[in-house]
Amino acid sequence: MERFRQIVRDTPLISIDLIIYSPDGAVLVGRRNNEPAKGYWFVPGGRIQKGETRSQAFSRLVRAELGIEASIESAEFSGVWEHHYETNALGDPDFGTHYVVLSYILRLSQKPQLALDDQHSDVRWALPEALRDDPTVHFNTQAYFRSDA
Repeated sequence: MERFRQIVRDTPLISIDLIIYSPDGAVLVGRRNNEPAKGYWFVPGGRIQKGETRSQAFSRLVRAELGIEASIESAEFSGVWEHHYETNALGDPDFGTHYVVLSYILRLSQKPQLALDDQHSDVRWALPEALRDDPTVHFNTQAYFRSDA
């Protein structure tokens, strides 16, 4: 755990965010249980693990978040983002978290049945314009739906 603390303190983490659209144009978000961004609605995603390719990470995250199989080739790469937080998942008040985020759009042909995990207290589907204007949606998720981003 001490090594991970040092990594979070000293380096950016690389992650994937999944912008998942249902057939009716709604986007999946979950209310985060953990820092950073605790309590906010956020798109699904997670860190790329050491030794894992982007493709492997994408498939693992889709499986974990949606319970379905999907390849990175079935998604549209939508850009590189930087997310800076004053907090971290370790609860250490002395440093924040810096992510370099690879975002992917995945358009589903049907809504999967969703189950909560330990990362989220709730999940919902919402239209992009509703997410963009909702103060309970984290700024970094809202940015995916702003025209000026």
